[in-house]
Amino acid sequence: MVPAQQCNLWWYRLFPFLRWWPLLNRDTIRADLMAAITGAIIVLPQGVAFATIAGMPPEYGLYAAMVPAIVAALFGSSWHLVSGPTTAASIVLFASLSALAEPQSAEYVKLALTLTFIVGLIQMVMGFVRLGTLVNFISHSVVLGFTAGAAVLIAVKQIRNFFGVEIPRGLHFHEVLTTFFGQIDHLNPYVTGVAVLTLVSGILVKRFARKVPYMIVAMLVGTLAALILNSRYGQGVTGITTVGALPASLPPLSAPDFSLGTLKDLAPVAVAATLLALTEAVSIARSLAARSGQRIDGNQEFIGQGLSNVVGSFFSSYVATGSFNRSGVNYEAGARTPLAAALAGVILMGLMLVVAPYASYLPNAAMAGILFLVAWGLIDFEHISHILHSSRSETVIMGTTFFGTLFLELEFAIMLGVMLSLVIYLNRTSRPRIYDRIPDPNDAKRAFTTDTRLPECPQLKIMRVDGSLFFGAVPHVEHAMLQVDALHPEQKHLMLIGKGINFVDVAGAELLASEAERRRQMGGGFYIYEVKDAVCGMLRHGGFLKTIGDENIFDSKTEALRTIVEGHLDHNRCARCDRQVFKECAQFNAQSQAQAAPANA
Repeated sequence: MVPAQQCNLWWYRLFPFLRWWPLLNRDTIRADLMAAITGAIIVLPQGVAFATIAGMPPEYGLYAAMVPAIVAALFGSSWHLVSGPTTAASIVLFASLSALAEPQSAEYVKLALTLTFIVGLIQMVMGFVRLGTLVNFISHSVVLGFTAGAAVLIAVKQIRNFFGVEIPRGLHFHEVLTTFFGQIDHLNPYVTGVAVLTLVSGILVKRFARKVPYMIVAMLVGTLAALILNSRYGQGVTGITTVGALPASLPPLSAPDFSLGTLKDLAPVAVAATLLALTEAVSIARSLAARSGQRIDGNQEFIGQGLSNVVGSFFSSYVATGSFNRSGVNYEAGARTPLAAALAGVILMGLMLVVAPYASYLPNAAMAGILFLVAWGLIDFEHISHILHSSRSETVIMGTTFFGTLFLELEFAIMLGVMLSLVIYLNRTSRPRIYDRIPDPNDAKRAFTTDTRLPECPQLKIMRVDGSLFFGAVPHVEHAMLQVDALHPEQKHLMLIGKGINFVDVAGAELLASEAERRRQMGGGFYIYEVKDAVCGMLRHGGFLKTIGDENIFDSKTEALRTIVEGHLDHNRCARCDRQVFKECAQFNAQSQAQAAPANA
């Protein structure tokens, strides 16, 4: 029979909301409800803005914040993460699909829904096979660089709506700027005025009235200004166009396209979108968990995000992931459980039925102003500054991803950043730190130190390796061992301090065994001190310990040095040595002199 504890654990994995459901009471439900109302109001302008970025009809940005938010809240692991449309996912979607179909067309929407399904399926599979730890190997600098690059692209893509100039769709970053500066004398003052007024009002409200939803206020100000200008001069004179009315309906049922050709076209895009979406969601979840004291299950988060996209693709949703700002607002608004994110999706459905018709008054210029605000808020200047001043490698990763986002295809820019971060990580792990260790004569216990000014034993080299000894690190460690022969050929004995070695694979074990054999052929020996049980077990089970020798593995420093000095070093050389590196040297020399005294007499 299956133990009750294991059965409960399996049940919680299948229905993770059962973990937090007992926390619900009158107080938590009230707090979650208030946070949900705040979140639903905030996502109204954001959803339309994100859909515009994604090249989708405006209502699809709101659809993506409904069903996916509910599913992710119920089946994820974070208590505060809010899923839905985001800037990064939207801009990846547009850059990837605009070359395959006309934005906002039925074919384009079908491709977006199919991509959403594929991304969700990949996410779920990764969660089920326990690959949640993979995002740990993706540097946060990739996300920072991509987000900053995406912010610049968002602003550049909205130049046409912000200044009222004609710029063809589908142009690259530099082409948009070239086209804009070529017709800068044709700016529409009415459109530009509405956009600037929207932008300025949003900045002022955000700075001086933090509790007021600045995007909604900015949108209302821009809409009011457009209404006044159009009523006075006429839309034909002002050129101020509007978003158009949204359908006052719940998310309609939809179906992805499972044809082989479509799946083949979307496969490369899906991989990049999956990596970005998961990295974004898990990093947000972990940052909020650190503040709330919660522990995040990366695998469960993969499953929750994947299920939200799979289900969402059948409810007119495009790729959804964790949202930076809505998750932060959800936490700051006092959300206690994931019920807040789920209720926000439900409340948004009700708001959609009420406010959708009024979108016909929302000018594109005001949306451009709001998107400028979104773009500016995406750039994390504080963390970027920290990276620029503290880490050259992370700066390279961030800069490469940033410029790749501007000048390359977005999915390639993401993959480039991810691959570069992995290469740098592998380079670090393949070069474990290696120290020369020497007993400190000023310490009563002769503790090992790395002070290069202290004398070394002429016959025994002591070396410490900090890091895993796997196939990628073997050449680096082997080179360090061979350097001992080149620099100090008289040091035929080598003692390796294994305290910092956490893992050894077959290649690493073979290196240790071959070094032991090589040292014996040189007339010396190879010894390991303070090796961890897991490492020692691997050496024993693999048969490598037979070559190294059980007698050459030591747990005690005193025992190791006494055995090596008294039993393996050349005593004639010890008698002539004046360095006295070890305590055992003095004791051995004293005994030698005492034994030699009667003979001399």
